[in-house]
Amino acid sequence: MDVTRKYNLADEQKAEMRAVLVEVSRALEEKGYNPIDQIVGYLLSEDPTYVTNHRNARILIGRLDRDELLRELVRKYIG
Repeated sequence: MDVTRKYNLADEQKAEMRAVLVEVSRALEEKGYNPIDQIVGYLLSEDPTYVTNHRNARILIGRLDRDELLRELVRKYIG
């Protein structure tokens, strides 16, 4: 079939953000932290020590654009 498919980078970025947040959340839970409190602390302060190194969580969350992540979270909340 000769059909042109649309590629939506925004959808791929959203999927990556979700996957990273899920992985970081699991790592934080495994270490006994409250993932929501820790991730909010990181987002508000941009201090990476809010996120554990366990399972490379700190590296993973550091790869995300914090401003874009905040935009997407607000979009999901009010949208």
